[in-house]
Amino acid sequence: MTALKKKVARLRQAYAPHEHRPLGGYLAAMGTYAGVTAGIAGLVRATGRPVPERPAPADVVLLSIATHKLSRLLSKDAVTSPLRAPFTRYDKPIGSGEVMEQVRDQGSSTRHAIGELLSCPFCLAVWIATGLTGGLVLAPRLTRLVATALTAVAASDFLQMAYAVAQQAAEGDERRDD
Repeated sequence: MTALKKKVARLRQAYAPHEHRPLGGYLAAMGTYAGVTAGIAGLVRATGRPVPERPAPADVVLLSIATHKLSRLLSKDAVTSPLRAPFTRYDKPIGSGEVMEQVRDQGSSTRHAIGELLSCPFCLAVWIATGLTGGLVLAPRLTRLVATALTAVAASDFLQMAYAVAQQAAEGDERRDD
């Protein structure tokens, strides 16, 4: 074992002595994210697109809601589970068409880190927000259109849930009247 590998092994052991933490996989994910971000910045520069000094508040709200919806859709939706299946294992349904999954521990640390990324809406949101923000500079009309559709779906989700709560309350009132 080389001196560097020994140092990395000691660091891993010191960091999480009682639990496997895929530090190498996290490092690969961070490197990929940095590469994607640099690629977007390079593309913006190469195309000469102007970068706004300040994003419009309406765009911030639109991208925030769209980021929330797309991160939930990709990380929790039952229909998108085939995208996560190589990295996660199905655990149980959690309602409203969403599922809970566990990260697969066997395999490489990169596979583990990707599983954590793909099954965590909070983790995935960083990547999605970066992509949508880059899209807002490179293709603003298309990005706003996609973000508008995702925002409409998010609003619909909340309305569906509110309707279900109201329906349950009405059914409870009917039972008490009987």
